[in-house]
Amino acid sequence: MSSTAAGLLQVGLLLVALAAVYRPLGDYLARVFTGEHHLGIERVIYRVVRVNPDAEQSWRTYAAGVLGFSFVSVVLLYLIQRLQPLLPFGFGRGAVEPGMAFNNAVSFVTNTNWQSYVPEEVMGHTVQMFGLTVQNFLSAAVGLGVAIALVRGFVRSRTDQLGNFWVDLTRGTVRVLLPMAFVFAIVLIALGVVQSLRSGVEVTNVDGSVSRIALAPAASQEAIKELGTNGGGIFNANSAHPFENPSGWTNFVEIFLLLVIPVSLTRTFGVLVANRGQGYSLLSVMAVLWGAMLAVIWWAEAHPNGPAALLAGANMEGKEVRFGIPGSALFADSTTGTSTGAVNSMHDSYSGLGGGGTILNMLFGEMTPGGVGTGMYSILVMAIIAMFLAGLMVGRTPEYLGKKLGRREVTTSAIAILAMPTVLLLAAGIAIMLSGTPGHLANDGVHGWSEVLYAYASASNNNGSAFAGITVTSPWFQSSLGICMLLGRFVPILAVLCLAGSLARQKKVPETSGTLPTTGVLFPAMLTGTVLLVAALTFIPALALGPIAEALA
Repeated sequence: MSSTAAGLLQVGLLLVALAAVYRPLGDYLARVFTGEHHLGIERVIYRVVRVNPDAEQSWRTYAAGVLGFSFVSVVLLYLIQRLQPLLPFGFGRGAVEPGMAFNNAVSFVTNTNWQSYVPEEVMGHTVQMFGLTVQNFLSAAVGLGVAIALVRGFVRSRTDQLGNFWVDLTRGTVRVLLPMAFVFAIVLIALGVVQSLRSGVEVTNVDGSVSRIALAPAASQEAIKELGTNGGGIFNANSAHPFENPSGWTNFVEIFLLLVIPVSLTRTFGVLVANRGQGYSLLSVMAVLWGAMLAVIWWAEAHPNGPAALLAGANMEGKEVRFGIPGSALFADSTTGTSTGAVNSMHDSYSGLGGGGTILNMLFGEMTPGGVGTGMYSILVMAIIAMFLAGLMVGRTPEYLGKKLGRREVTTSAIAILAMPTVLLLAAGIAIMLSGTPGHLANDGVHGWSEVLYAYASASNNNGSAFAGITVTSPWFQSSLGICMLLGRFVPILAVLCLAGSLARQKKVPETSGTLPTTGVLFPAMLTGTVLLVAALTFIPALALGPIAEALA
């Protein structure tokens, strides 16, 4: 079987697997966040943190909970890294340097999982398991809760109550992420992913010398890293490492985990708004953009324009032979489209067009299909912008799902959309002007700019992957990327929660003959066009200076 046929078969099996779980998982998520019964372990948690699970919150209180919890998480994760010498399973690796510890704490709490260090040399198992892995669960649960709060804004009328952040956080962790991660960790172990508490094993090379190969509890980390669209690897090579991703089957499972919750959330949305067609409309937009970028990346890597790659017949530089072009392109498209950041190939070695495709996937704004929760609230915000533009064209007040879209709703949506490109372009522009930046780049010219652009696109979109040719251990990069992660995460969240509060206070208006239908072909097409238009108007100049110029060279 040719590699192309094998790749198409893998894509087909992936779509079948996602279709099989779409309805049951989507319906289950809806029940999780609407049920009134609290599990016993959940009641214990509420008593410990002194929370009344039956009390609901306004958007301001909900937002205060998100910010307060995230701040405490950053502080605790920072302290765990700094106190590593006092912890078991540290293997003498010492305290993490302050700037790196800050950057890493911000990274994992914001669901970015950007790593500027070699994990198997810097982090002991205790920090990995009780620091980083815990945040893999909690940061994903925060995004999930914010998405559900926005959906409640559409569902509810004449109220300022959006649910309870602590209940949403607990249920998302206990009922969704923990059981799914547990099951898939066992699946990954059965498929050959390493799970060990040893620091490493010594092996004798063919020349008689002795080398040490690092070991780690990789399977448990890998399951939640992909399921929660986190991305931080327990080894430096991430999901290209044979201990994290040893075969084509583990590669398939990990791609499935990247997509399963963001895709199924569209079903949850349809169930909660009592119109499943609304979920299918959003899913179709996500699928079209994901599929289009997969085609671009796959074609670019299979039809390279460099002399060495032309002689080889494909651009295999930086890719694992066990995955090939199709498996690498499918992973690259899915990880940059879900704000995950895990990689099974080195994106820095992609062709100009292929690498540009991974960057553009992030610049769409976390909605192809986006991260856990973030993809849902991001595409809903873009849907509001699309309906606003449609209202301008026909000269009437726009509405979406029975809610009028006035000045407040459009303003908060615009803030949510513009936060990412603002911090991204400002930080990248400043970075490229600094005199010391060329010394941190493996390449000059247009590819060097692509490395910088990718880094800040990854940080601002809470993605976490990188063009590996850039070194980001300087104080400027550590601090600026950390700030981009914080602003890229929490400014949109605050805007989304404010939007949810505004929608919840409204009374639902009935549909009329002038209401634009949002379940047919027209609305998904208009929403797709809006996503492309916003990305093009915002980022084409930056892309033209880097990946586009490189692709045309």
